[in-house]
Amino acid sequence: MIKGIEAEAKISSSWTGRRTISKKVLAAMANVPRHEFVPEGLRHSAYDNCPLPIGYGQTISQPFIVALMTDLLDLQGDEVVLEVGSGSGYQAAILAQLVKKVYSMENVAQLVVSARKRLQWLGYDNVEILWGNGYQGLPDEAPFDAVLVTAAATNMPKALLDQLRPGGKMIIPVGSQGDAQQLKLLQKTPRAGIETRAVLPVAFVPLLDQIFSDASMQT
Repeated sequence: MIKGIEAEAKISSSWTGRRTISKKVLAAMANVPRHEFVPEGLRHSAYDNCPLPIGYGQTISQPFIVALMTDLLDLQGDEVVLEVGSGSGYQAAILAQLVKKVYSMENVAQLVVSARKRLQWLGYDNVEILWGNGYQGLPDEAPFDAVLVTAAATNMPKALLDQLRPGGKMIIPVGSQGDAQQLKLLQKTPRAGIETRAVLPVAFVPLLDQIFSDASMQT
């Protein structure tokens, strides 16, 4: 898997501006048992460099994309990060090794329950998985040093930008499902302006401005 990430980083460098992924991000990718975050029937493909379905219309992202999005945040280790789109908890587990605290939001109740159990069992104790509408972010815990969004927004969520501290970075796919999507990197300037650059064409499930619950939801 790591060799696949490194190879794709070189191939895509003309878009991303990064020919390599940092050693600390690659180490985090190597440390997380990706097979624990995919359905049992797909574990034979867990370390392939491709996305996989995890149910409820959601996916676990391609390892290269996880590594790239993480690397683009240039994390130093003392950050508090908001992730939008917990899914199975894989991206949160990667971030947990690189930052002080991860708040991760998911709008599908069943995935919240399973991700919490999985991360607790694996010992990631600096992650909180929260049920909520990612478009609205988590204002009670803001400002965040970085925001990472793992689903494509049709419009840039203003609430997430508002919750980013000055100097902080956000990585987010933007565009409609089935149409052209772009992975975008944003940085808030000291005077609350936003600098933006397109990184790479991507394909993500949509970021929905709603939440889903059922009887399995536990607090």
